This record gives sequence, structure tokens and C-alpha cells, in this order.
Amino acid sequence: MAEKLKLDKSMEMYAEVKTLVPGGVAGIRRPYNFVEGEYPIFFESGKGGRITDVDGNEYIDYLCGYGPIIIGYREEELDEAVYEQIRSKGFCFSLTQSIQNTLVKKLQELIPCCEMASIVKTGSDATTIAIRVARAYTGKLKVARCGYHGWHDWCVEVRGGIPKKLYEDTIEFHYNDLDMVEDICKANAGNMAAIIVTPVGHIGADPVQMPKPGYLEGLRKLADKYECVLIFDEIRSGFRCHIGGAQALYGVTPDLATFGKAMANGYAIAALVGKREIMSVIADNVFLSSTFFPNSDGQVAALKTIEMLQRDNMLEVVAQKGEKFANDVNRVVEESTIPAEFSGGPWMPYITFPRDDNGLYKKLRTEFYTQLIRRKVFLQPYHHGYICYRHTDEDLAYTVNAIKESLAELKPLC
Repeated sequence: MAEKLKLDKSMEMYAEVKTLVPGGVAGIRRPYNFVEGEYPIFFESGKGGRITDVDGNEYIDYLCGYGPIIIGYREEELDEAVYEQIRSKGFCFSLTQSIQNTLVKKLQELIPCCEMASIVKTGSDATTIAIRVARAYTGKLKVARCGYHGWHDWCVEVRGGIPKKLYEDTIEFHYNDLDMVEDICKANAGNMAAIIVTPVGHIGADPVQMPKPGYLEGLRKLADKYECVLIFDEIRSGFRCHIGGAQALYGVTPDLATFGKAMANGYAIAALVGKREIMSVIADNVFLSSTFFPNSDGQVAALKTIEMLQRDNMLEVVAQKGEKFANDVNRVVEESTIPAEFSGGPWMPYITFPRDDNGLYKKLRTEFYTQLIRRKVFLQPYHHGYICYRHTDEDLAYTVNAIKESLAELKPLC
């Protein structure tokens, strides 16, 4: 039995921050999304594939900032490129710096659907402008959606403070269910503006799903048939599953796509990219503006990240490491005889527990992630993880063994 971690400073800081910030910390980072009392609440530093909390506990980190860290924390070559931009030129101006053109040309080179691009800051920025562009281009209203697309009114799951009229034209469908999408399109024929989907399925606390044969191709055909815009939300899959996104990996080209997270290894940047004809509505008919969208620090970081990913074949290495890790964890899960499921290999590893009528899965989930964090492996009970380039073979082997030991601790509950 692994010992409970010392988290005194995290807990003291959390008590204080609740008097300063509503809820203490925001959204998915709140303690109830982990195992309360077992996980740290504040980090102090990170390096490579590891992070250290304010109490000095060091973990192998598989959340990777919820996705941005594709290479590793504190990458000297990357950070130095940004520092040099700040020292020699600055990064926040009233007008755009020339580095933007260089970045967009690189995106055109890599991403199949990218004929034009708009640079923004967050994934929610990118998905929301994608929907605005689709509605402006088609002159239609209805949006079929699948996946998490951010916190804005049209798509957020927690709807406090949001009038129904702001999301009632957004209709959800299930991943890998083409019939459901077609039913939505038929019911709203003549008024479908867009189909937006994460090309790799990562819904809430459910197992990660890969597209079934013909699924993405089927969405392409439905978008064409009902004359709506097909949008791939590649905020998580972009610059991780493939340098050109899941659209390049699976050979299906959407009309628009959103990128972010791993695009700049932690620096704040995202992009809406797509076909020239559709993107062109931003020039005259769609308003898009922000004080910080043109900032060049994230643009320099994105270019350097892409350079490093390509130069050192980093995504191939990540996939190889992730594939071995997935095979090893699948074997450990099978041998354990515990009702558990591994999904998301090779890029987005996740261990879940199938729902049952008696609620045993909740007990198994809580105990498993308690045991795992006590072994200094940082994963999340309600969100898949990530593999980054700096995760070493030793890190991954240690984690496989920690998963094995943690599953063994569940046997008395079964």
C-alpha cells in the first residue's frame, strides 16, 4: 500500500485562494475533478516530462497541461527563441509583426485544408469563430456538434447564466454514429450551417475512441449533401496525432479546422484554418478582433515547436513510445481481471471503469487514481492523458508497473 502524499502547502494555499478566486481554481482543475485530499492543487515547476508541486512532490506528468506540452516542459531551445523575440523586437504592438505571415505559410504547407488562417489565442476562440464563419458563409443556422469545443455560449455543457436561445440551435450527436448525424441533417434540411466534430473522439469521462472505417468520410459526404461546412476540431489532435492533424492521418479534408494546444508547446496560441472561399467571409462579413491575437510570442513559439517536431521526428517517437505503452498497459489491465478499460493509445492514454448498476465503477475509479497519484503518476480520473516527447522509456516502464500495482489494490473491492 502506497503512502498518502504530504500536501500541506497545497491545502493551505487552496484555503487561501478560495477567499480570492471564485471556486479557488477554475473548471476542470478544481479538486473534485481529481480525488480530493489525494491530489495536489498547486504546481511549482516542470521540466521534461515531470512536474513538481508546491510541497516538493515530483510526478511523471501525463496531463501535459491538458494537452499543450507535446515536447516537454521548459524546452531551452524553444524558450530561447521566444526570449530573443521579446529582447530584440518585442511582441505586443498596435499592428501585426511579419512573423505571422511566416507562420501561416507553414500551416498552409502542413495542414491539408489550410488555404488561409486566422491566428487567435485559445481553442474556444478558434471553435467559436469557426461556427460564426460557417453561419455567415452558408446563411444558415443549425449546427451539429460532437465533442468538447470550449466554454462559449453555443457549446458549453454547464449553462448557468446562458439564455437558451444562444445554444438551442446547436444539436449534439454521438461519436461514430453516422445515422444520428444524418437524422439531424434531414430534420434541418435547408438550415444546416455546420457539422463540427473532434476527429478523435474524447467525450468527457468516456473511453477515447478512434474513428470507425468510413466515419469521417461519411461526415464529409453528409456535409456535401446538405451543403453545410464540415469543421474538424483538432485542438487536441493537431500537432500530436500527425504534423498535419488527424485530417492528414486519416485522409479526410474538412472545410475548416481548429488547432491549438500542442501547436506551441504551452505558449498561448490557436488558429482557425480552412478553405479560402469560406475563410474569406472574415474579411468583410464576420468580425474578429482581439488586443492579444497578433502577439508574436506565441507565433514564434509555434514556428519553433513545428521546427523541432519535424527536425527530430518527434511525433513519430511519441507514437512509438505511446504504442508500446498502450500494449503494455492493455496487457496489465487484462491480467489484472479488474473491470477496467484502456483507451486512447498511442496519443491520449486513459484508464476507465465500465459503468455498472451498483456503482462499483465509481469506487474502483476513486481507489485506482488514489493509488496511482500516491505512486507519483499524474493522470486524471475524468480526462484522458497525453504522451510527450520527453517521457523516457524509464518513465513509461515505471508507469506501467504503477498501474499494475494500483489495479492490484482494487481486488478487495471486486
